[in-house]
Amino acid sequence: MIVDPGGCGLAQEIERVLASVPPELEGQVKPELLQSVLEIATKPCADVAAAGRELVSLRRAVNGILEELGLGVAASGTHPFARWEEQLVVERRRYQELADELGYIARRELIFGTHVHVAVEGADRAIYVSDGIRLFIPLLLALSANSPFWRGRPTGLASARTPIFRPFPRCGVPPHYGDWKTYCERVELMMRAGAIEDYTYMWWDVRPHPNLGTVETRVFDQQTRLDHTVALTALTASLAHAFSAQFDAGRPSVDFPIELIDDNKIRAALRGLEGELIDFLHRKRVAAPEMALALLDELADHAAELGCSAELEGVRDLVEGGTGSRRQLEIWDREGDLVQLMRRIVEASRA
Repeated sequence: MIVDPGGCGLAQEIERVLASVPPELEGQVKPELLQSVLEIATKPCADVAAAGRELVSLRRAVNGILEELGLGVAASGTHPFARWEEQLVVERRRYQELADELGYIARRELIFGTHVHVAVEGADRAIYVSDGIRLFIPLLLALSANSPFWRGRPTGLASARTPIFRPFPRCGVPPHYGDWKTYCERVELMMRAGAIEDYTYMWWDVRPHPNLGTVETRVFDQQTRLDHTVALTALTASLAHAFSAQFDAGRPSVDFPIELIDDNKIRAALRGLEGELIDFLHRKRVAAPEMALALLDELADHAAELGCSAELEGVRDLVEGGTGSRRQLEIWDREGDLVQLMRRIVEASRA
């Protein structure tokens, strides 16, 4: 979020920011749909630790650029009191066309997320990994929940970002594709029908990204603290590694009905880690923290092989110390002031 440090409201200043970005950061500081939003992106990194270091460097650089412009930066799944009606769409063809096509649906998309790309070798392997991570979308959302406020009100949700994005077409829980051939046939059908220009207009919570050779997990609310971003990155990479190993072992891909996964996702959006999720394999409800800690144990060897065991341990801080949503609500309960909450978010968003 690009914010005015005075009242901590959103500032429509992405073009001024981009004009101030030094040449060495071109392509890593980018616009998004709205002029009050900026995106930072690492280059491909060899491991999670390197990605974390680059995120620190990028966020420091962005903080410095904005401070020189008299602005601030803040990271959260939603702005607690901003209104979408006051936001301007960036002057880029893709985004202007998107706003024209989807109208209200696109213009109210005043939300902020994190996308984690993991390189995966081979097309069928990428589909297998995507199908596997699909089953964990609800738990990943529960861990990342960081948007309890919307338009100046507590919503009662841990992730208000989730229902705000839900009306978009081709978003949410993806189909189970099974193999690369099926994925290609379904994407090409939509392209031939004129529904989409290319696969990048399919905004699933997890998707293969053939142009980059990655599997991209997109379900996360934006994290205020960078150590939480890095922890969720380690979790995603470890999941991808685990499913890659299952692919090599010849284990069949498991397909659970989309309605079951979506039901779990809504549970996660409502309560975050403070509710229960359905354990599909054992057909019972389980406390979300219990499910998260069990997954950490299952992924320990994969994290060790990837060299991200320390980063993966950061997930325990979300389980034991509370998600970003819980921390925001605790500040609100103490102080009852959303401007003060935003000041805390701005401060915590510094690298």
